[in-house]
Amino acid sequence: MKKTIIVMGFAIALLALAGISFGQTAAEHIQAGDGFYAGFDDQKALEEYLAAVELEASNYEALWKTARAYVDTADLVDPAGKDAKETRKKMYATAVTYARKAIAINPNDTWGHFCLSATMGKKVLLQGKKDQIDASKVIKVEIDKAIGLDASNDLAYHALGRWHRRMAEIGGAKRALGSLFYGSIPKGSFAESEKLFLKAIELRPGYVNHHYELGLTYEALEKFDLAAAEFQKAIDLPVSSSKDKGIKKEAAIELEKALKKKKP
Repeated sequence: MKKTIIVMGFAIALLALAGISFGQTAAEHIQAGDGFYAGFDDQKALEEYLAAVELEASNYEALWKTARAYVDTADLVDPAGKDAKETRKKMYATAVTYARKAIAINPNDTWGHFCLSATMGKKVLLQGKKDQIDASKVIKVEIDKAIGLDASNDLAYHALGRWHRRMAEIGGAKRALGSLFYGSIPKGSFAESEKLFLKAIELRPGYVNHHYELGLTYEALEKFDLAAAEFQKAIDLPVSSSKDKGIKKEAAIELEKALKKKKP
């Protein structure tokens, strides 16, 4: 009798565990994904967000966070690995799909639009010049929408700062020649890029990548002393995202370059 009770108790415990494991709600999967995201485990975060979408296909939060997670995991694919470029292209394309689904569900929130701009930006970097120029116009529209919906979205200012720098890097001769083949190329401004990164830093001063990207803009402006200071900040700040270690390595390389060019 005692043995039977123990066996029954064990079976009940297993059923309870099964209920916990297989009976999670979409909200619980999102919460678990957020925990993994905060712990820099992007793959596990992606799995949890996908599980939430599987349960609730129209869950806006699950959709845009799935888009973000696809980008995060794609960014960490080893570029030296077999078929790395194709793997990343597919993951970025999937991220775009989820971001568009999120906007279709809720067009009035900042994160869907920001994620679409970010996912498209990653995707087109692996495509041809014409695709990049065409996408740059759409990306700008989506970033503007993200800022318009939430003026405290530091990542949207960051994205717009990058956009302006990339467009400004296309010089007059390249722009004129490119326009002949690809159509009109949007104009950017290094000064506007600087202003936007400073705004992003004002909103979130502890974010490593804000300082790193501002340093790159200062390099483009040939303000090497300011660039060096920003790269040093990026190196000194604590890690707050899964990409920060890689960014810090890049910042150290750029710091060395900036110090060599810095005026005595």
